Amino acid sequence: MTDPASLTGSWQYDVPVTNSTRLPPDAGYAKALTNQGYGFEVAVADLIDNSVDAGADSVVVHFLRDANRIVSLLVLDNGRGMDDAGLDSAMTVGRRRNYGERALGMYGTGLKAASLSHARSLTVISRTKRSRAAGRKLTAEGIEDGFRCDTVDPDFAQRQIDTYDGLIEWHGTIVRWDRVRAFETVSSGQSEQFLSEAISRLEAHLGLYLHRFLSGSLKLDIAVWDVDTGDETDHIRVEPLDPFGYKVPGRAGYPKAFTAPVEGAGDVQLEAHIWPAKSKQAGFRHIGSLSERQGFYFYRNDRLVQAGGWNNLRSPEGHLSLARIAVNLPADGNRVFSLSVKKEGVQVTPAFTRGIETATDAAGTSFRTYLADAEAAYREGASRSAINRLPVIAPGKGFDPKVKRTIAEELPIRGGEEPISIEWVPLPEGRFFDLRRDEHTILLNRAFRDDFNDGRRGGSNDAPVIKALLYLLLQDFFGLGRWERSRADRIEYWNSILLASARAQRERRQRTTS
Repeated sequence: MTDPASLTGSWQYDVPVTNSTRLPPDAGYAKALTNQGYGFEVAVADLIDNSVDAGADSVVVHFLRDANRIVSLLVLDNGRGMDDAGLDSAMTVGRRRNYGERALGMYGTGLKAASLSHARSLTVISRTKRSRAAGRKLTAEGIEDGFRCDTVDPDFAQRQIDTYDGLIEWHGTIVRWDRVRAFETVSSGQSEQFLSEAISRLEAHLGLYLHRFLSGSLKLDIAVWDVDTGDETDHIRVEPLDPFGYKVPGRAGYPKAFTAPVEGAGDVQLEAHIWPAKSKQAGFRHIGSLSERQGFYFYRNDRLVQAGGWNNLRSPEGHLSLARIAVNLPADGNRVFSLSVKKEGVQVTPAFTRGIETATDAAGTSFRTYLADAEAAYREGASRSAINRLPVIAPGKGFDPKVKRTIAEELPIRGGEEPISIEWVPLPEGRFFDLRRDEHTILLNRAFRDDFNDGRRGGSNDAPVIKALLYLLLQDFFGLGRWERSRADRIEYWNSILLASARAQRERRQRTTS
């Protein structure tokens, strides 16, 4: 074994080379590209990052389905778009483009890796103000065949753009996934449940990780189209899910700004928050388990890239579940902070934890004092008594996501019960609503739908006020064993009163428009 002392004075910090050889990637790289471990929601979020970088202020995630299955997924935006050269660059595997300081993209692999992790076919169609519609198609087989990229028929590209002319008027981009692995595993008759669950998870993920943009000018929608009928069967607006969106802090004097001297990154600013104990707000309860969501929330250019975790500072524990710290990654912190390609986690060097341990606020309060305050707020909250509200059955299909979220914040949800759905159907002239108790469904008379949507065509989550009122009125009527006469009588006179009210509203609307 070599004596380390013999290296003294002869150690070379750079390994010398004699020449270079270019080694293009083997076609087998396609398997690595399509196996990056992107979760579905993470992959879609990566596509939306590209839309934001392209200057889009409106993005739609569109699920396409037919009577039996889910067909495709599209992400559409009204950004700057790309011409032929831009499309070639975007679809080149391994090419990294130059990003601006405020860009959300980093590595140049997200479009291909995120898409081909879930779909065997990726198509990008785009148009700029100065170029016609053009498209490129990349498939798993094409990559294996020497990284072949196909040119989309220009007429088809234009027809796709024309289909979405309400969003893409002069410029924009469509990213389309076909042969999506998860969709192909959904059996006939199960697509409705799969879509409901997938959209719920996607809404929560996008609402959380893009919450700063959604609180600003970005409009983000998730929609479902039936390709056979052309009907839009579902449409929701994604709302910001702010992990720091409490109304009153859990401890007086918070949030507080701490400064951590971090070697290699300078002074890192920390915004330390304490949530109120037992909060039922969506930003606290609906973004994962409380143990996972305590700790650091790292942002890069206002985009959340890590939602909770202590990054080796300490282990999660119940007494710190109210503690959350917002950290904006410094532009010059690459020596300390390393962001994963999927943008869902940050690796730090020991310099970060050392800096946190010595962090103080302007008054000299230590970061350890903050942790002690968070623990105290938790213990005080646990000892307080609260009014017990009776549990309710969760609202399901047909209710606006904001309504469902608020109900879950305000009321305990009864477990083991199928959610209550609400839908517009033809009913006899003398009925405003009816019940299918065995299916947990409230039926609304379709004849009055336009009246509650100001004459406009409504979506599946329309008329939120009347639907919420009926839910509160009727949710106790489900899950009962014996149907009492008094309950049946209430259904009758409520119907009569609401029917008169609906007719009065129709007459008022007709007088206003005449």
